[in-house]
Amino acid sequence: MTTRFDFAGKRVVVTGGGVGIGRAVIEAFVQAGARVLTIEHRADRAAALRGALPGVSVIEGDVTRTGDVAALAAAVDAEFGALDVLVNNVGDFLTIGPFESMADEALEAVLATNLTQVMRVTRALIPALKAAGPGGSVISVSSIEAFRGIPNCVVYGAAKAGLTGFTQSLALELAPAGIRVNAIAPETTDTPQVAIDYVIPPRNREHLDKWIPLGRFGQPADCAGAALYLASDLASWVTGTTIHVDGGALAAAGWYRTPAGQWTNTPLISGNAIEIPGV
Repeated sequence: MTTRFDFAGKRVVVTGGGVGIGRAVIEAFVQAGARVLTIEHRADRAAALRGALPGVSVIEGDVTRTGDVAALAAAVDAEFGALDVLVNNVGDFLTIGPFESMADEALEAVLATNLTQVMRVTRALIPALKAAGPGGSVISVSSIEAFRGIPNCVVYGAAKAGLTGFTQSLALELAPAGIRVNAIAPETTDTPQVAIDYVIPPRNREHLDKWIPLGRFGQPADCAGAALYLASDLASWVTGTTIHVDGGALAAAGWYRTPAGQWTNTPLISGNAIEIPGV
């Protein structure tokens, strides 16, 4: 995949690069010749990344904290001097449950993790992006849930939808500087955060082609490929948009509620009948 992209000498920041999509994005840019810096909030993941990819600069910090965002900007300035690509990867459901019973603290944490920190990190690194001159790229990892309803994750869905608006509006502001702003919206991707082995029992996976048109869940490398494209010259006229890395799931999306009041978007198919798991 990376042989079609040359990022030699390019400077890249990826937030939350310890595992999953962030780690795959880092690996892809490194293979394409880029210099990469990441911020990771878990010390064990930071240490593992340093061991596996010693050429990657890893700082420990939490992008939901303003002081750590300032430290990230200072690290970029000290190591790179300017920045070519920013990948806002950090995001998390954090809380699953009915909106009406959601505590203020949980609501604010979901917004901080999925929207506010993206704004703060991007704002802090715009000077470095401008210092590199035209051709810069901001890429944010959103979700399919920005484009469909998701019961019991209302604030998460709202935050990701807000990320779409942020992407579109910032693209207009930064266009005169030659900086493009886009997003990637994946469907369920097999990562430690959403482990398929835990979410979907093995006996049910024969029905994947009924849930996702291309017949499989996502892999971190799928999003990494989209990030390479959006950051490359091949996407030099692409800004203010979202790439749906979802195997066609959005085109075929549909949620189902069980008689017990539970929601699912992965019903089982038996002959011509729809079976809801757990019923």
